[in-house]
Amino acid sequence: MTNHKNSPLHWKVLERKYLHKRPWLTVRLEKLLMPNGNIVPEYYVLEYPNWVNIIAITKDKKFVMVKQYRPGIEEVCFELCAGVCEDEDLSPLSSAQRELLEETGYGGGVWTEFIRIAPNASAANNWSYCYIAEDVEKIGKQSLEESEDLTVHLVTFNELKDLLENGKIVQATMAAPLWKFMALYDNF
Repeated sequence: MTNHKNSPLHWKVLERKYLHKRPWLTVRLEKLLMPNGNIVPEYYVLEYPNWVNIIAITKDKKFVMVKQYRPGIEEVCFELCAGVCEDEDLSPLSSAQRELLEETGYGGGVWTEFIRIAPNASAANNWSYCYIAEDVEKIGKQSLEESEDLTVHLVTFNELKDLLENGKIVQATMAAPLWKFMALYDNF
């Protein structure tokens, strides 16, 4: 992706200060100069680490999904296995491989970066990387963090498509790559 700081559409940061800095929530306040000369006196940006999620497919063509409670929307959701890129990880790929193994016990297989999307380009600074992991197999047991409580589900392509079509996968950073997958591999 090209950096567009030299673009005539780029906004200039006149002032920046941090209002809150915690591991899971950092908020910065910026004063911005727009190309048309207007000044935006207060613009808030949420800083997050980059995220990963995985379209994991077993050797027998089942999709490895998780189900867990999400406090933000107060619902139990079907999701792809996902997590954050932690500082000790060398790349989003290593983060994705770690997350899949920790959350589901599945690993191995052939990995391909599938899509990179901005979860909220207007107000957040991070990227979400989605990988396809084909031919994964159960190689360990779950190793969940204290803040995780999830179940693992293996679903067929048609069951996954049904979950999407019926609004059962609501996390945008997961639905987008899954819809792309459905569009590209409709004869899976």
